Amino acid sequence: MITTMYKYFPHTEEDLKAMLAKAGVANLDGLYNQIPESIRFRGDYQLPEAMSEMEVRQLFEQLGSQNRQLTCFAGAGVYDHYTPAVIPQLLQRSEFLTSYTPYQAEISQGTLHYIFEFQSMMAELTGMDISNASMYDGTTAAAEAMMMAVAAGKKQNTFLVSETVDPKTVEVMKTYAHFHGIDLQMIPATDGVTKLSTLNSQLSTLDGVAGVLVQQPNYYGIVEDYSGFADLCHDHKSLFVMNGIIADYAVLKTPGEWGADIAVGDGQSLGIPMQFGGPYVGYMCCTEKLIRKMPGRIVGKTVDNRGQRAFVLTLQAREQHIRRQKATSNICSNQSLMALWATVYCSLMGKQGLKEAAELSYAGAHYLCDRLLATSHFQLVYDRPFFNEFTVRFKHPVDKLTEWWLKHDILGGVKVADDQLLIAVTEKRTKEETDRMVNLMEACPDFSLLTDNGL
Repeated sequence: MITTMYKYFPHTEEDLKAMLAKAGVANLDGLYNQIPESIRFRGDYQLPEAMSEMEVRQLFEQLGSQNRQLTCFAGAGVYDHYTPAVIPQLLQRSEFLTSYTPYQAEISQGTLHYIFEFQSMMAELTGMDISNASMYDGTTAAAEAMMMAVAAGKKQNTFLVSETVDPKTVEVMKTYAHFHGIDLQMIPATDGVTKLSTLNSQLSTLDGVAGVLVQQPNYYGIVEDYSGFADLCHDHKSLFVMNGIIADYAVLKTPGEWGADIAVGDGQSLGIPMQFGGPYVGYMCCTEKLIRKMPGRIVGKTVDNRGQRAFVLTLQAREQHIRRQKATSNICSNQSLMALWATVYCSLMGKQGLKEAAELSYAGAHYLCDRLLATSHFQLVYDRPFFNEFTVRFKHPVDKLTEWWLKHDILGGVKVADDQLLIAVTEKRTKEETDRMVNLMEACPDFSLLTDNGL
């Protein structure tokens, strides 16, 4: 009877009877005798009728058609970059799709190889010596960098973070700091940037500062000048940590060039779709002297007993597996599939492709900024250099403006304050899309007339 109902079950009637007899019950219902009748469900399950493959495809096409396709000018850490079609095709290969942590090197050479390439690419993009396999995302990578700095500083237990760092990242760092007994303090910002003099004052006043974290470009889109920051930190025996969007380093000065000890951030900008907030992939790079304090996996290249190239996990801190209470970090996995995504993207784009995508984003952002300012509805909040993202002040409530754009299928930025909007442009945004966004502004000359239902 059971095998007739469920024809794909491999067990025969004889198999089921043998298992039930071993369990000491007469039938399958007997397996649930210990569950009180008062909490057992006796009704019919609200399941849809069985469908054919074609009907299932049609159903999901109908559901998908209900989604609104918006033109995205929002950023704040997640950006609408182009994904070459070959990437998802390669990732759907069975040897990649189920990839996880490669515990057995002898049967994981393919996985270890691409993780090694991921590390190499991250180290080159950041200008740092060493990269680990990967972190969960950019925010936890920043928190892990804080813990790494405290571990390296031994008796130093204070960590400083600039107010120009993404608030989402700061909140995650506060959670980590709270449960690890770290004194996390903020560096006040001045006109949207971190002042060297302000940092100097704090480092001179506070004792035991393990590290300092800044962001490039910062949360407001500003490209900050960090000249002298690394030297100042090192003079006070503190580590200098830079958090940043990895794709931007194709044209911006790298953390290594700024003298950073640790570089962290998110790899979403390397062609990973926004996909409702994840999964993404974090990166962490550091100088060679800090390699033994680095959490997570590190894949190294060697040769086997036949002299052939081979890849292995190396410099593993075993405490993170078997003595968690003594571990520097409990990150003992990696976002392997997303690391592969970023690796394939970088391989396809190459140095010139990454540079061109970044330059297109820069040019598009400055074109949009100039056009918005020309409408007289906006003004720049910070008159400072920016890359592909900028913060503007709107003369009316920002919520009314974003509702107006959304009504016309434009996701027009991220609200920073009641009158401030953070707007981002990537290489995907065309001149026609940008002009349409501005033309909508000009088609609504009196925003004071906007209500919750539009004009």
